[in-house]
Amino acid sequence: MNSLEQTPLTEPQKSDPEATVPTEAHAEQATTETVISAPQEEANVPETAAPQEENVVAEAPQQKETVAEVPQQEETVAETPQEDEAQEEAAVEEEAAATQTGSEIPLMMTKEEVLARLGTLVDTGETSDKQELDLLKQLYYKYHNAEAMAARQAYIDAGGDPNDYVPDPDPTEELFKTAMQTIRQRRSDMQVALEKERQENMEKKLAVIEKIKLLSTTPEEANKSYESFKALQNEWKEIGAVPAEHVTEIWKNYHLYVEQFYDMLKLNSEMREYDFRKNLEAKIILCEQAEKLKDETDVIAAINRLQTLHQEWKEIGPIAKELREQIWARFKEASTVIRKRHQQFFEARKAREEENLKKKTELCEKAEAIETEGLNSFSQWEAKTKEILALQATWKTIGYAPQKANTQIFERFRAACDKFFSQKADFFKNVKESLADNLKKKIALAEQAEALMDSTDWKKTTDALVELQRQWKSIGTVPRKVSDQLWKRFIGACDHFFAAKSKAHAQQRAEQQENLKKKRDIIEQLKALAADDAAATAQQVHDLQDEWNATGHVPMKEKDKIYAQYHQVVDDLYKKLNISQAQRRLSSFRTTLKVTSAQGGNSLLRERERLSRAYEMMHGEIQTYENNLGFLSTNSKKGNSLAQEISKKIDKLKDELNLLGQKIKAINEQLRQESEQRSEE
Repeated sequence: MNSLEQTPLTEPQKSDPEATVPTEAHAEQATTETVISAPQEEANVPETAAPQEENVVAEAPQQKETVAEVPQQEETVAETPQEDEAQEEAAVEEEAAATQTGSEIPLMMTKEEVLARLGTLVDTGETSDKQELDLLKQLYYKYHNAEAMAARQAYIDAGGDPNDYVPDPDPTEELFKTAMQTIRQRRSDMQVALEKERQENMEKKLAVIEKIKLLSTTPEEANKSYESFKALQNEWKEIGAVPAEHVTEIWKNYHLYVEQFYDMLKLNSEMREYDFRKNLEAKIILCEQAEKLKDETDVIAAINRLQTLHQEWKEIGPIAKELREQIWARFKEASTVIRKRHQQFFEARKAREEENLKKKTELCEKAEAIETEGLNSFSQWEAKTKEILALQATWKTIGYAPQKANTQIFERFRAACDKFFSQKADFFKNVKESLADNLKKKIALAEQAEALMDSTDWKKTTDALVELQRQWKSIGTVPRKVSDQLWKRFIGACDHFFAAKSKAHAQQRAEQQENLKKKRDIIEQLKALAADDAAATAQQVHDLQDEWNATGHVPMKEKDKIYAQYHQVVDDLYKKLNISQAQRRLSSFRTTLKVTSAQGGNSLLRERERLSRAYEMMHGEIQTYENNLGFLSTNSKKGNSLAQEISKKIDKLKDELNLLGQKIKAINEQLRQESEQRSEE
């Protein structure tokens, strides 16, 4: 298999108004294939601690509440029931907050782009949410770790000991840490300042409420203080946000005392009607805008716009009492339509996310079920790798899972992929070690073959080279880049020897053909012998046999056939000439010496040693019989008969002893001939 290289696979995240889920990213390693993960060294975790996670809060009705600016006459002006309206607005704000998203962050960034983005944030003072910072940090260390792992692997590939490896410092890491610390400190300072400002705003608004409360003690004082009341309203509008947990309470108190102030005002009917009419017109416009939102295709944009309309509704003053319920019902009805669409949108999204979770769980199970035990070839690992890559490709096409399970399911899938690629890396590491070991063994065989290539000991060297070739076949593969070169080196040494051997044996084969011709001629001469003169014919047979024995080897494929013809004609002559069994045995023995000699080794020496021992034993047996013969009396009939029997046995043993002596002499002659032949070679 190809070596592994990893590229980030980023699992997109959904935003949460109170917490940010870290973006999931995973790197894999290959040179020619893309995978989620591969074996990595443990990341160098930066020592600089990140500041505490910022608390993201959602403001309830906030900023600028407005009330009618025209004094009213002796009528308490009360808006539609506050509980109903407050609940409606809170629901809209809650749903809108749930749809808020963080900065649009590119999920596939290079290491240089990550550093460039951090530099921009530091230089411009631009604010960044925690989600973006977490993603930048995660991406940076994924690349950082991948580079560190690659450097370590290169060190090991170069022959270094993994235990001695010391990573070189990354010059960008300190820049990264410094930039992150600067940005986080800036965000922390901004958060502290924001909380302080909100607290101060709350104190200011409480002071305004107290002042309005004092202004509305009596109708007489209310009329006199109308200008002061309007100034306090303007002051209220200018004050910014307050802590989220106090927003609703402060706004209700403010609204309560504003209404109390209006109730005490003695406004003339004309001014009051004018004020009501203007407020009614403004609220009708808001109703129309809310009603148009039902045609908005972007549900999220619609709910956000509805939240803005509710905020504007709160800032408009009261209207005529008899119209309040009607206009509020119209606005509420339009809001309900949008809320229902929003609810349906989230329910559909939840269903999709549950289906996505089911699909991703199935992918996890498939990845976990991929069995690597027993994979022992590149093609087998390649097939399984394609399965993993196909699962990864399918994963990328599936959307979010539910937020509470999104991170866990991704970690499960990544763990299964990591396990596979880790096992694959181990396999290729073992293969690499095996290739190196095989290379070492085959180099040794090539060196041995080269040491034997100029030898002229044809038999011994042939056996040795055949054994080296057998060992070569039993050794596994070597790295492809040196395989052909090493094979040519080894087989070149073998071919060199066998070419020299073939050349040397070419002359030997010519001699064998000549010997075959001679032996065929001897056979023909034996066939032509007449049996008239037994003595003369026997001598000729003996001479031809000596000539046969003196003639060298014949081609192996003709050997058995020519020997069979020779023995057949000799046996026929022996029968015709009545040659003794001992002579025939000696002649047959001389013939078989060639066969024994062809077996090589020490066959003749072992045969001579065996015959010599038999000769000594038989010689001792004859002496024993001769000694016993001297003790026998020939005067008696019985003694004379026994003496004759022993004498016959002695004569027979002497004949056998003579035959053994001639056989030993024949072996010595054969050994002498072979020694002379080796000297000539």
